[in-house]
Amino acid sequence: MFSALADPARRAVISRLARGPASVSELAKPLKMSLPAIAPHLKLLEESGFVSSRKVGRVRTCRLEPKRLQVAQNWLSQQRAHWEARFDRMDAFILSQGDDE
Repeated sequence: MFSALADPARRAVISRLARGPASVSELAKPLKMSLPAIAPHLKLLEESGFVSSRKVGRVRTCRLEPKRLQVAQNWLSQQRAHWEARFDRMDAFILSQGDDE
């Protein structure tokens, strides 16, 4: 999931799709990528569940799958809470060491 978000081009696609569905050519244009160049990025985003697409005629339209983004957000929130608790304990320990002097 996070490897799919690691690439700046894929994050740009996610940002664009947050505004609404877009065709593959609409997604490729601001990235200055050809359609064959953006295809692997879109494939990875689809495989990771962040994006879905539908082809009507010759046009493939992509849309964001917000439920998958929520999974990532939930994991990040859990990690943040864990590390904040650890830092709070470290701060308390450091402050308690200063009381002895």
